[in-house]
Amino acid sequence: MRQFKLLLVLMLVLVSTASLIQAQETRSEIYVYTDSDTNISDLWTNVIIPAFEAEHPEYDVVLTIVRGVGGGNADIAARALAALETGDDPQVDFFEQIGVDSVADWVDANLFLEVTEENVPNIATVIEATNRLPQEIPYRGSQVLLAYNSEFVAEDEVPTTYAELIEWIKANPGEFVYNRPDKGGSGAAMVTRAIFEVTGQQPELFVPGEFDEELVAQFPEAWELLGSIHDSIYENGAYPAGNTPVLELFANGSVNMITAWSDQALQALNNGLLPETTKLTQLQDLPFTGGYTYGAIPSNAGNMEGALALANFLLTSEIQESIVNEIGGFPAVSWEELPADLQTQFTDVITDTVPTWPGGEYGAAMVEGWYNNVATNIDRAS
Repeated sequence: MRQFKLLLVLMLVLVSTASLIQAQETRSEIYVYTDSDTNISDLWTNVIIPAFEAEHPEYDVVLTIVRGVGGGNADIAARALAALETGDDPQVDFFEQIGVDSVADWVDANLFLEVTEENVPNIATVIEATNRLPQEIPYRGSQVLLAYNSEFVAEDEVPTTYAELIEWIKANPGEFVYNRPDKGGSGAAMVTRAIFEVTGQQPELFVPGEFDEELVAQFPEAWELLGSIHDSIYENGAYPAGNTPVLELFANGSVNMITAWSDQALQALNNGLLPETTKLTQLQDLPFTGGYTYGAIPSNAGNMEGALALANFLLTSEIQESIVNEIGGFPAVSWEELPADLQTQFTDVITDTVPTWPGGEYGAAMVEGWYNNVATNIDRAS
């Protein structure tokens, strides 16, 4: 009898082991490619993928990092396009970030899947400010903010409009700095915000791919505005060559207010690199510029079901909360979808208005005009 029981237990163990092996063998792989920075690939490796696989044990996510490898995700998209033409498996199911309309052949061939509430239900929670194309899956964002040291800047003195910011800089010479607009987005936001100010606070007038000479004719008013604070900028107009040097000047107490990317500032705060008295705020009349990162699914993805499940998971409150806490990003969904305590923590920076700057010819005119009329003391080549 005892031998029979042992045999029965052994058989059950063998059956359970066989079932486990079979389950593991039936897990389907989702091939994801990213060419983002290390902080993003770490987010996927340490947070997103483990959470997704725990909720969807039927899938294995295979992440390939192609940052710095040839053309990055663009090369993988070219491979997917070739596979679309031949009917082969592209060996890519999800692009962590890519411009779906950046190559005409991709558009003409309908390389990327149109995302709707039917195939990705959580896309319904994405805010309008993402300005997504039908094929895009916005899942994280970043926006330029004002960072200030509350030990030296009284709460009732913190600027809430761009006009107030200009006046604060004049009243506190040497206490504010922004970087050169061609060396980092936080400085470019300070300059483009001046342009928006003199053109009626209507960023929608600046359409990508267009060039309105009547708008550009108003740029000199922005140069006059920025020129009026030139001598009040740190060290009488010393503009650092990048976002990081600006943060460093703020961290060591050289200045008490700066423009900074939300993700960079929040990560620096979380890592103890900025003063504990650092606070972040956003202008209330028209916020500084920002933008979103868009994922996409090739229309010929080998594991379409898995790719859609992953896209939907990225827009859950769990992952959107991680975007804020882990990388200092902005959620692509409404802040109302996130926990109340998180909303309270970021109440001064919450906005559903995220102006964008089109770059292109407008960007070239902006940079040239700033160097020629505002920062005339700086050699652009330096």
